[in-house]
Amino acid sequence: MDEKKLILVADDDQSIRSLLQSFLESEGFRTVEARSGRDVIPAITKHRPDVVIMDVRMPGLSGLEVLDQMKRQHIDDIPVLTMTAYGTSNIAIEAIQRGAYDYVTKPFELDDLLITVRRTIDHRELARKAKAVDETIRDPLDNIIGNTPAMQQVYKTIGRVARSDATILITGESGTGKELVAGAIHFNSHRRNGPYVKVPCASLTESLLESELFGHEAGSFTSAIKTRKGRFEMADGGSIFLDEIGEMSLNTQKKLLRVLQEREFERVGSNTPIKVDTRVVAATNRDLGEEVVEGRFREDLYYRLNVIAIELPPLRERMEDVPLLVEHFLQKYRSDSPDNSPRISEDALGRMMEYHWPGNVRELENAVHRAIILARGSVITPAHVVFTGAPDKRDAALDEHIADKVAAGMPLKEIVAEAEREAIKAALTQAAGNRSQAAKQLGIYRRLLYAKIKEYEIA
Repeated sequence: MDEKKLILVADDDQSIRSLLQSFLESEGFRTVEARSGRDVIPAITKHRPDVVIMDVRMPGLSGLEVLDQMKRQHIDDIPVLTMTAYGTSNIAIEAIQRGAYDYVTKPFELDDLLITVRRTIDHRELARKAKAVDETIRDPLDNIIGNTPAMQQVYKTIGRVARSDATILITGESGTGKELVAGAIHFNSHRRNGPYVKVPCASLTESLLESELFGHEAGSFTSAIKTRKGRFEMADGGSIFLDEIGEMSLNTQKKLLRVLQEREFERVGSNTPIKVDTRVVAATNRDLGEEVVEGRFREDLYYRLNVIAIELPPLRERMEDVPLLVEHFLQKYRSDSPDNSPRISEDALGRMMEYHWPGNVRELENAVHRAIILARGSVITPAHVVFTGAPDKRDAALDEHIADKVAAGMPLKEIVAEAEREAIKAALTQAAGNRSQAAKQLGIYRRLLYAKIKEYEIA
């Protein structure tokens, strides 16, 4: 950045404005201020800042109303970071719905805010370049959702390494978003105008994978009717993404190592070396260090791949991101809702927050999509939230409890009745005795709840 970027700080609290301006200027930014919501639009029009940091609650005109005005006046190309009080995530999500780029929660750490500001500026610069090249291409980084420290570290690493040619190894459980990160690395690299080739290593046999990677000559094996380029050759000048590389055989690993070391290979059935300039990004849900110890993965290849490591956390370790992810998927699948505006109740979101998500973000996406379809245009309630993943320890304990009942000879009707009685009691307790709220949480009509309370003699 040759020219210092300009930050507009909008807050009715003088102490907050002074603190942010002093800190940002010490970090090399220029700043201007707006003392109320009504001052924001004139300040944007006059100064054209690179980023706006704005409190949501301001007298005269709220931050949400300012966002609406920006959209109406077609000045929503300037990214806005909103500041919200702790515990007001619903307002933060609404701000993002209305056009805010991101939000920070008060009280916040200045270093965390700085990371967000710099990421926002970098993203805006990359977006401008991308728009100039191709209006139809979107940065995969836009679909990586999360504000937790672990995700901030992922963003920071992507920003630091994308423009290099270093080999990158992305690790994490299935469904955490490894393919999105790989795409973001290519998109934000100097190779973004070159090819981006994906190889699903787990779904190909050893012989087919070798042919896919390196190509083959006509007649090199029975079905090789004509000469074919491999994926490495197709990715020349761009990037190749080797997904689930931990599934690759030792023999293919040896040939891949040569490509990484010498940047050349031969097609199957040929002795002619082919030179390539291809950036390699690999991903795995396995612990390759352990695979090396067990003799299933080459140690030399592991170190060649692991020049830069990016580890994606499982969703259960960043549950604070679930509301943001849910909102993202609601917008993604809004066309499947009859009124094109799917909404989720707090109880349904609470149910999602209590689940352990063994399938990670992919499972959450499927759950939201399924809930939108089941809700049929009405508000998504807990009854619409269906989990398909493996049970957690609490589920296992419940299964064991039911098994004991069966072993003791209890009839199915009584087992179901006991489970139903306990569920109703739990709902009433959580709703502080409010029967309407309990019925809503259980996804049943109040009349049915009243009947069940009477049937089971629940006080």
